Amino acid sequence: MRSVVPLFVLLLFALAASPAFGAITGSAHDFSTAGWNTTNEICAPCHTPHNADTTVANAPLWNHDVTTQVFTLYSSPTFDGVGTAGQPSGPSKLCLSCHDGTIALDNFGGFSGGNTFIASPYDVGTDLSNDHPVSFTYDTSLATSDGGLFDPATHNSGLGGTITADLLYQGKMECSSCHDVHDEAGISSLLVKSNAGSSLCLTCHDK
Repeated sequence: MRSVVPLFVLLLFALAASPAFGAITGSAHDFSTAGWNTTNEICAPCHTPHNADTTVANAPLWNHDVTTQVFTLYSSPTFDGVGTAGQPSGPSKLCLSCHDGTIALDNFGGFSGGNTFIASPYDVGTDLSNDHPVSFTYDTSLATSDGGLFDPATHNSGLGGTITADLLYQGKMECSSCHDVHDEAGISSLLVKSNAGSSLCLTCHDK
């Protein structure tokens, strides 16, 4: 499917103007004027109201091809979350469905013959060994065993609630823990909060 019904388009544009969807218009994820987006719609490259891909649990009406790559994961003797870490899941897998560089940006809406791929430096590839680990459980137990992390169940995220409530996805650290794809905060690199003075890092890391 290459287009969405007009009513849905109107609804999404209305929502985009609300606080919940911030300022995706004009952000790095505004693909409405990209040459490969023949729909010229701001939401269609990622979302659809009908016939969504349900292969990723709780994916938000997903409309883009999903990566099938097996990734090389982060590994370090100081990473205490390795026991719960696995292949990228949830929102991280959706992010990597463009950012791993193996799936064309224009592979959406049931079309899989695209030939436009994400460019450097946004192509993180399939080797995640030099990237912040994702898809691991971050809970009180991990914070206690690590000794250098705040307890996510009680520590303030700086966004109105706890780390668990505001930054984790089903109790896991994901790409969306640090990045807001809809650019709600309007911060460089689509961050959920400013990293001035490493403040985003220090939300979780007790250093």
